[in-house]
Amino acid sequence: QVQLVESGGGLVQAGGSLRLSCAASGRTFSSYTMGWFRQAPGKEREFVAAIRWRGGNTYYSDSVKGRFTISRTNADNTVYLQMNSLKPEDTAIYYCGANSNGIYPYHRYYYDGWGQGTQVTVSS
Repeated sequence: QVQLVESGGGLVQAGGSLRLSCAASGRTFSSYTMGWFRQAPGKEREFVAAIRWRGGNTYYSDSVKGRFTISRTNADNTVYLQMNSLKPEDTAIYYCGANSNGIYPYHRYYYDGWGQGTQVTVSS
């Protein structure tokens, strides 16, 4: 069973930076796509970024492209989301997800494992 544990959230001023981490365990992730999604109050969970474990191909939503960077380290099965130039509209709970099929990285329905989430709050 996949286990995902996020960390790194917090309160930051607009224009600041945060780095989220997702420690993954329980599987061999070489065929997986790993993603970050976020959910603001009253809104649906939305795609932020994803990375194919094998090959490292990355995908971003238009709203974060150029500001956020997703990466992973093979040695300890950790996925990172570096968030720069943060805006108040980035405020949400951020979830790490694991997609065992490795396809459709943008669609949350294809993710079959989720972490508990970490709160990111950006003040204006």
